[in-house]
Amino acid sequence: MATKRKILIVEDDADLRGELAEQLDLHDEFESLQAGAATDGVAQLRGGHVDLVLMDVGLPDMDGREAVKIMRRDGYRGPVIMLTGQDSDADTILGLEAGANDYVAKPVRFAVLLARIRAQLRSHEASEDAVFTIGPYTFKPGAKMLVTEKNAKIRLTEKETAILRYLYRSGASVVGRETLLQEVWGYNSGVTTHTLETHVYRLRQKIEADPSNARLLVTEAGGYKLVP
Repeated sequence: MATKRKILIVEDDADLRGELAEQLDLHDEFESLQAGAATDGVAQLRGGHVDLVLMDVGLPDMDGREAVKIMRRDGYRGPVIMLTGQDSDADTILGLEAGANDYVAKPVRFAVLLARIRAQLRSHEASEDAVFTIGPYTFKPGAKMLVTEKNAKIRLTEKETAILRYLYRSGASVVGRETLLQEVWGYNSGVTTHTLETHVYRLRQKIEADPSNARLLVTEAGGYKLVP
């Protein structure tokens, strides 16, 4: 099972908020978090990892765009999609300038919102700012590092980073050695599976508590997979 993407819904309309959370939770890939006001939303972001924020513009305690500015100042780099009752160009520009990535007008059509959420997550996960959780580590592919729970940094090589990133994206699926070779080294590299096995061995020395008994980066029939 791949790690679920955490979606924070900041919306003061309890019915709409509950409905969006319910719809998102029907999809195994998502886990919803809820906030009825901007301050609560900002506090939740400070308190833990969130993959994407749905932010209402008209909130009781402050304008949603102001909340986005605060979140960005605090260092939140994940995607933000604004939910707005006003569908004018001026509103869209103000939201994007505040640091939002996209806009969805109310009444929200869930199929449209879902497509936008997935597109933003895909784009973010390919970017340098992406952060993922792998076991006890925070994985920062852009910085080529893993950070432990005690904030110690484990440096990774470019190939080690690419191996982890590809396995992470594959979720619970076992990735064959040939597939991993092609994805990480390219189709015409002439590199053998022995090279891949050497990289996996070195990676386990860095990330496993007991490298001879791997619990995170495991060998399965025909290939490898990550156990979240």
